[in-house]
Amino acid sequence: MMNRIVRNKLGILPLTLLVVGSIVGSGIFSLPQNMAEGAGAGSILIAWSITLFGMLMLTRIFQYLSIRFYKINDGLYGYVREGFGDYIGFNAAWGYWISAWMSCASYLVILCSALGSFDCLSYFGDGTTLPAVIFGLFFLWLVHFFVLKGIYQAFLLNCLVTLAKIVPIGLFIICIILAFKVSTFNTDFWGSPQLGSVIDQVKHTMLYTVWVYLGIESATVYAARAKTILTISRATFFGFAITSLLLVCVSVLSLGVVPQEELAMMKNPSMALVIERVVGSWGATFINIGLIVSVSGGLLSWIMLAAEMLYLSGQGAQHTVPSRFGKLNKVGTPVNALWLTSSLITLLIILAHFYQSGYNTLIQLSTSMVLIPYLLAAAFVLKIALLNRKPYLVMIGISGTIYGIWLIYAGGIDYLLLSMILYSLGLCFYLYARKQRKLPAFSYFHDKIYAIFIVLLAVYALIYFFIIPYFSNC
Repeated sequence: MMNRIVRNKLGILPLTLLVVGSIVGSGIFSLPQNMAEGAGAGSILIAWSITLFGMLMLTRIFQYLSIRFYKINDGLYGYVREGFGDYIGFNAAWGYWISAWMSCASYLVILCSALGSFDCLSYFGDGTTLPAVIFGLFFLWLVHFFVLKGIYQAFLLNCLVTLAKIVPIGLFIICIILAFKVSTFNTDFWGSPQLGSVIDQVKHTMLYTVWVYLGIESATVYAARAKTILTISRATFFGFAITSLLLVCVSVLSLGVVPQEELAMMKNPSMALVIERVVGSWGATFINIGLIVSVSGGLLSWIMLAAEMLYLSGQGAQHTVPSRFGKLNKVGTPVNALWLTSSLITLLIILAHFYQSGYNTLIQLSTSMVLIPYLLAAAFVLKIALLNRKPYLVMIGISGTIYGIWLIYAGGIDYLLLSMILYSLGLCFYLYARKQRKLPAFSYFHDKIYAIFIVLLAVYALIYFFIIPYFSNC
């Protein structure tokens, strides 16, 4: 079995396309309106400059870790575990895993909502109607059984879908370049007075740039399956470069076709309405089809990432979740991790049908959870840099850590508090794994303090967000 797995090592193309496929989902199709809603062209350019620098620092961090710790095959989870011990490493894996499968649920809802935009499928509505839920669950388990048949076949399909989703985006960019007008772009270049100061506009706009880059680390998750260490590093950088080009072109060039004030009032997916101005209704239909393909590919990418992360934390002698999740089937698929992941996505989709508002909160919460692993990875590089006193590494570590803190702040303190509830639930998995390994609950005193801190914040969040409002309404 293992010989078969080794022969199927992943090269730079599938890993690069995994990064691109993980980042480019549904967000880019709404990016023109999202960015224009709170800022003029000048402020958007400033926001992108800050974002590109911050994400480049995070990219360099993941590149450095993949090369410096080439013997670690656990990717992001393994790096954090190496830097801060088992318990904090477990929390990085736990947060990433939960964020990944919650993202899968959101992709299914968006997919059904996009299908509902066609007249013949209008009964899909906003993606949470009963027909939409039935179709969404059918599609989820279709993907599940496909991945179950072979992780490498799933990678091949992901490559094809990612290439397919780039086609409509590339066509969009070409069309708006040809239709671009400098006079339109310069209209209210620094935004109207109603949008506030440039600083306020930049802050508002950067909230969207935070979300669209999630997935930049995805190549490191498959470190054990890559052909070489340099493959991971190069795939991470190439994925960053390709997606940056697509994201910036889509959001900035749209302002040269539709004025900012008018663009801000458009419905989403706004890419469809922008290209409709240039080529007519067929362009909007083409972009909507592209959205469906893109979301389908995003679902495939993230369900693979979710199962892989749970598998990594459950395999080997140093497992931090129950070892049953560290099992592969004969074709190299993390079978038990995949079953649990798909089951939880199913539960969340069903909840979306009955409790839509609560579901929306959980989806935003999923983004907050993945930001903590980002910060921990940056903090590990900063720790190494300070110990070795390397100026360039110190600069990367400090920049990445500051940007990681900014991402959490931009995501919202409320969601950070709510995420502690889910992090506290992971403690049961961790303690069971420690019992399996016949080890004490915590290796270090600071781990115990960290666990108590998480539980206390979780209790506070439960009281503040659920118990107090409940009794206030009685």
